[in-house]
Amino acid sequence: MTKPDYRDDVSLAFTGASGAQYGLRLLDCLLRADRRVHLMVSKPAQVVIGTETEVKLPGRHSDMARFLTERSGVSEDRLRVYGQDEWTSPVASGSGAPRTMVICPCTTATVSNIAMGASRSLIERAADVILKERHRLVLVVRETPFSEIHLENMLRLARMGAVVMPANPGFYHKPTSVDELMDFVVARTLDQIRVEHELTNRWGA
Repeated sequence: MTKPDYRDDVSLAFTGASGAQYGLRLLDCLLRADRRVHLMVSKPAQVVIGTETEVKLPGRHSDMARFLTERSGVSEDRLRVYGQDEWTSPVASGSGAPRTMVICPCTTATVSNIAMGASRSLIERAADVILKERHRLVLVVRETPFSEIHLENMLRLARMGAVVMPANPGFYHKPTSVDELMDFVVARTLDQIRVEHELTNRWGA
């Protein structure tokens, strides 16, 4: 049997910033686009998801994976969920990690830790691996206003090759619902990691 190519996988992380809906919608789009996803959910992210949405994530990682794949209507083999101390997971090593990672939503604390190379959690280590291997790291930062510290950290990561894209929806497509505003940000994120979608109309289309 031919082994699947891990290079088409996507590492996805939810952190504790407001905007849990962005991450959940992005996960759904990736799974429906037939991508395998390696998901990391911080404890603060679980709290925010429970606060901002109607989604109640199970505590066990296997149950969480089953719940999220059923929610998206895809097979369970499309998603792996890792704990923050699961250092033997593929995302923690340059020899096994996907070549693409998105942190959505991304806290400024996470930005800071990645910029410093702290790697104190699996999310930070996974991002560090992506940077050292010169692969694609996208940070959907959700904070306002930005302090000088935030801006300096984001500039540092941008110079390393990371894509820093604050969750700022556009209005030129004349959105009429919160879902359309959310899809604008998710669509731009999918564009950055070259995943096809039909969430929004292209400019001039």
